[in-house]
Amino acid sequence: VQLQASGGGLVQAGDSLRLSCAASGRTFSSYAVGWFRQAPGKDREFVAGISSGGRLAYYADSVKGRFTISRDNAKNTVYLRMNSLKPEDTAVYYCAADEKHYANTDYQKWGYWGQGTQVTVSS
Repeated sequence: VQLQASGGGLVQAGDSLRLSCAASGRTFSSYAVGWFRQAPGKDREFVAGISSGGRLAYYADSVKGRFTISRDNAKNTVYLRMNSLKPEDTAVYYCAADEKHYANTDYQKWGYWGQGTQVTVSS
């Protein structure tokens, strides 16, 4: 499966953004999808994950209540709605897919990756 993330940009603190992760491949609905982010000088960290069917989601504590992950398998797309953005959310955001568990926070366990999209939140 091939992934392409988009939707990043420069926003102010408190604003919202919606990231999209478009996938190719007829078996996309068989894959869990996760969003990760990486800030300069920091490790890649888990943000949110969603099960293949879209019924189950898991969030990092740092984004719980502000971010929502969803998917539309008919459109082969996963979304990350980000509300109440903070400067500490600034990072390159990546989407990833794997046939295994949607809540795996270890980025090394995810098999497929898209290119990143930059999110910058100014204070």
